[in-house]
Amino acid sequence: MSTHDSLFSPSTAACEIARLSRDARFDGVFFTAVLSTRIYCRPVCPARPPKAENVVYYPSAAAAQAQGFRPCLRCRPELAPGNQLWLHGEHLVSRALKLINEGYLADHSLEALAERLHIGARQLRRLFVQHLGAPPMAVHATQRLLFAKQLLTETDLSITEVAMASGFRSLRRFNSAFAEANHAEPRAFRRSPKARANPALVLRLGYRPPYDFKALLSFLQTRALPGIEQVDAHSYQRVFGDPLAPGWLRVSEWPGEQHALQLELLNVPPSQMLSVVTRIRRMFDLDADPLAIAQTLGVSPLLAPVIERYPGLRLPGGWDGFEVAVRAVLGQQVSVAAARTLASRIVQRHGIAIEPVAGPDLNRLFPGPEQLVDADMGQMGITQARIDTLHGIARALLDGRVDFALEQPLQTFINRWVLLPGIGDWTAHYIAMRVLKHPDAFPAADLILRREANPLGTPLTTKALQTLAESWRPWRAYSVMYLWRAANDSAAARKEST
Repeated sequence: MSTHDSLFSPSTAACEIARLSRDARFDGVFFTAVLSTRIYCRPVCPARPPKAENVVYYPSAAAAQAQGFRPCLRCRPELAPGNQLWLHGEHLVSRALKLINEGYLADHSLEALAERLHIGARQLRRLFVQHLGAPPMAVHATQRLLFAKQLLTETDLSITEVAMASGFRSLRRFNSAFAEANHAEPRAFRRSPKARANPALVLRLGYRPPYDFKALLSFLQTRALPGIEQVDAHSYQRVFGDPLAPGWLRVSEWPGEQHALQLELLNVPPSQMLSVVTRIRRMFDLDADPLAIAQTLGVSPLLAPVIERYPGLRLPGGWDGFEVAVRAVLGQQVSVAAARTLASRIVQRHGIAIEPVAGPDLNRLFPGPEQLVDADMGQMGITQARIDTLHGIARALLDGRVDFALEQPLQTFINRWVLLPGIGDWTAHYIAMRVLKHPDAFPAADLILRREANPLGTPLTTKALQTLAESWRPWRAYSVMYLWRAANDSAAARKEST
């Protein structure tokens, strides 16, 4: 029994304990391959645990498949959450994985990927094999094939549509690759096609517990923009995409299923389906590792009781980078409610009208940089300084001076954005939290954070808070969510007492 060398892999002993106890906190952190059956599983697999001498542990599904193991039909490795330590770090492998998950290798070569990361292709391949047990192209292929397996199992899409959705331009090549990986033809998963109860396509999205879905919905609900989003205590809905053929999505808890959300999609072309699912996973922070986060932040005397009180808080993302940036600027030195009001006015005046997809209330798309770069935003309650900043952001995005590329290091992103007039550290870090989903983004100038960091005295200075938070790396963004949650609940308690 052995584990492949990986920078962030748990020990063999920890893997063994997690496998035997079916510990969902390790789901997706490693995979269990069984030598006698040539099948690989998630640590939560409900099948009878194999003998230890027949088990090999792998740090990724791609590593197991590269060794000729096929995915288990019971625990379905395609439902495992991603490994956040790799998906959100700044190691070269982490940055490359972000691009791979965005579909970069579907249209570019390995050499192009390596060049974008300023590294040689051979070196990048070596790092992937060292840490994930498989080269980049194998990781990309496994991602596509597991997504195809999920679509074949859970939807009524045709095999041709499944091939397109999983990034294959050739049906013959898809059939061959799928059969090699699964030891079965795609049609073998279609003996009992799924009939849709409603027009929407439904997918299951797994996560590691604990997961406070209600808290995440509450965060999004207070910021929801009428016409674009609808959020209640149970679900999140929005419209997106092409104004001539807009799509719709809804995210809610999976009925009767633990550790999963339900994603419903309408009007999403197969070729865009994987990118939409990837974006939703990022927005709802489904690949977070709450155990690793709590182990680091829980050492802090300030954060430990908050983490115990609110287990499973996530880092809420945003659907669109420019949309989040506009909201961040409007939220400078005003309340969340006031910022939402201002953003709603922009949507009503400059948003793109669409034909309703799922109900009359969702009838707008958020304007892009092209619509706002010279837009008249006067007489809307927005100060001229904020208007100038919004115009500047739109122009900088169109000119390529700033962007929302997920693979860029945090400090690179901050350095570029603070060069724009009206953008300070707070705004740049907030955008990095919500768009890049960088786990170490930290808007230290935030007054609420500085108050919560010293609840019995005067607020800490920005520099003092930064010093205090050094030991919270690389999860400082999650400390923000915990401290904001504590502040909100304290404010609510004070309001009730009066």
